[in-house]
Amino acid sequence: MYRDHTRIVQIGDQKIGGGNPILIQSMTNTKTEDVRATVAQILDLERAGCEIIRCTVPTEEAAKAIGEIKKQIHIPLVADIHFDYRMAIAAMENGADKIRINPGNIGSAEKVKAVVNVAKERNIPIRVGVNSGSLEKNLVEKYGGVTAEGIVESALDKVHMIEQFDYRNLVISIKSSDVLMCVKAHELLADKTDYPLHVGITESGTVQSGNIKSAIGLALILNQGIGDTVRVSLTGNPVEEIKSAKLILRTLGLRKGGIEVVSCPTCGRTRIDLIGLATKVERLVEDYPLDIKVAVMGCAVNGPGEAREADLGVAGGIGEGLLMKKGEIIRKVPEENLLAALKEELDNWTGEE
Repeated sequence: MYRDHTRIVQIGDQKIGGGNPILIQSMTNTKTEDVRATVAQILDLERAGCEIIRCTVPTEEAAKAIGEIKKQIHIPLVADIHFDYRMAIAAMENGADKIRINPGNIGSAEKVKAVVNVAKERNIPIRVGVNSGSLEKNLVEKYGGVTAEGIVESALDKVHMIEQFDYRNLVISIKSSDVLMCVKAHELLADKTDYPLHVGITESGTVQSGNIKSAIGLALILNQGIGDTVRVSLTGNPVEEIKSAKLILRTLGLRKGGIEVVSCPTCGRTRIDLIGLATKVERLVEDYPLDIKVAVMGCAVNGPGEAREADLGVAGGIGEGLLMKKGEIIRKVPEENLLAALKEELDNWTGEE
């Protein structure tokens, strides 16, 4: 598989590439200069399972804030740079664990070299990022529009700009909001380089539409063995990005841990508030580091059979439900007590029953 053979890159205290676990990444949407707000958001993301965080660094004040933020968080921090090469240097000088740049936007070769020199001195990885929305005019003309081939050529051109200064501590990201174009671009790029790849569907949309687009695109990419870090880009609270990324990785068998909740779609046989119960169960299980399956079923027809396949399960009846463990019915519970009964079982779970 591709990810087994990519180069290993150290980002803070984390390693990516070379078959290391795929890490989940997000980006703050606070003003980086506001240290308190940025740290608070990063700590929320850490609790949700974020493993690498990216912050924009558009100003000298933001670059200086990186140092203060780093003192209060526990995961590697990536500085996102656009246009001003001085911000890249300042961010590294203030402790950024990695920088993200598009060398084509930095300016002259001398400016790119200045950034690379500091990265080389401090052994800081550079993520070369290219988006379809900013594809160069000559490549648009060459390929007759924005294409996967053009995106890949642009990314490799930028990588070569850095390689000419004898630096290869790199990660590549190529993103597009066009899902199938993004998938094709990753397939092409994976055959042409052994640098670790950060994958994601950019500008995918709100939590609903963005999750669907991201799940489809990331599944098609990751299931081919492509990708070493991942971000689900959503318009909303970035904590939702982490929840979605974890679920995508677990569904693909690329990550273990965390409770999987399965629930039926409801029908006319449902006699309990299954939608409300399933929503509450999903929130409840977020706090448990258990690698089990919990089923929430709505009726006595198929519910008990389906719930038996889970480690824990509830199946609804008329104003009550069955609580099940390892395929066996434990007891009947009034509807209003089902969630509390399930919580009790989770609190006491040993996995040996």
